[in-house]
Amino acid sequence: MTLAVSPDIPMPYANHFFLARQPILNRSQRLVAYELLYRNANSHDVEVTDGRAATASVIAHASELGMQKVVGEQLAYVNVDTAGLMSDFIHFLPNDKVILEVLESVEATPDVVARVTELRLAGYKFALDDVVGASDSLDKLQPLMDVIKIDIKGMGRDSLAELTRSLKNPRQKLLAEKVETHEEFRHCMDLGFEYFQGYYFARPVILSGKKIAPSQMAVMQLLELLASDADQRDIERAIKLDPLITLNLLRLVNTPAVGARFRINSVGHALIVLGRQQLQRWLQILLYVKGHQYDSPLLQLATTRGKTMENLLEQLRPGERVGADIGFTVGIMSLMDTLFSVAMPEILDSVNVLDDVRAALLHRTGEYGDVLKLIELVEEAQEGPELTGLLHRLGLPPSTLYASQLAAYEWINEYTSGVGVTPVR
Repeated sequence: MTLAVSPDIPMPYANHFFLARQPILNRSQRLVAYELLYRNANSHDVEVTDGRAATASVIAHASELGMQKVVGEQLAYVNVDTAGLMSDFIHFLPNDKVILEVLESVEATPDVVARVTELRLAGYKFALDDVVGASDSLDKLQPLMDVIKIDIKGMGRDSLAELTRSLKNPRQKLLAEKVETHEEFRHCMDLGFEYFQGYYFARPVILSGKKIAPSQMAVMQLLELLASDADQRDIERAIKLDPLITLNLLRLVNTPAVGARFRINSVGHALIVLGRQQLQRWLQILLYVKGHQYDSPLLQLATTRGKTMENLLEQLRPGERVGADIGFTVGIMSLMDTLFSVAMPEILDSVNVLDDVRAALLHRTGEYGDVLKLIELVEEAQEGPELTGLLHRLGLPPSTLYASQLAAYEWINEYTSGVGVTPVR
């Protein structure tokens, strides 16, 4: 479906657009939704202050691709201001896939209250954004909301506890946003929050003396063999040494996503059918999969980074497949310190990586480092001179960044829904 945007919505900056997906987690730290944020990738050239136009951009681009491909099985939180809320184009959003997030700038006039009521009757659900205290708008809008988002940044523990108590309602869920540390997450859990937004889950917590688990090390050693272009027999032998990896591999090649025409029962045959690039991808992703969960936010973040980096390197180095593969590796390795709770230098000491990869992961330098830093800024919904400067230095138009993002989202959604990988334990 393509959205026909109303002619009174200015869209001259469409090519400067990128989409930031910020994960929303439940109490089990499983991924349940994304907040979709419009951002301007060329802010020194184009200033956008029209929230209605910004909302139209998100809806137009998401609708053009298909919301399913942008967020997969998760829900999408989409920001709306007063103009966006009152406009007709909001009906292009599927009511079963979105939560309309009413911005804090929206005044609860009788027209706004009537409009929210009308959209609720049409099947839409609502969240109230950036609540930090009592207000007249909060009193009027709260009964119509499904989720109340509380901005915990800068709020003292006592104030947060008091506000949480005043807002608790069995018909509504509380969402803590800007949760940046595990301590903040635990505190909000204790206060009864149901949902959490922020990058606390991606902040490395280094544990002194912790070692990488043998099963994870076995996967990393296999990745080293692939990187060194080892003989197929050596790779087959290494897989056979670990029964769980063998089991995972055989289950993988016998799924519809791989497309084998008959059942495969040998490791050697499985390697031929899968191919080295697919095997490498699978092993890299396997490191992040725990407890059969593909809704791990860390897995989603790592694979999004990896695939977006691969797509961008294909644009930066046309025809150089090796550079794109290295880009995927850099992206997915960039969160291994968080995954293993081990410092990145120690991880890199345990595997043999190229100097360019090491520089990117430790210092964000070199071309791979620049692309990784660019993607991190996108994840955090940053805009401004740093992001613009990186785009110019890399020679990347914002439209290429956006197209690379969407292609990565689609690939990840198809991969994680189509390949039922059993995790290494």
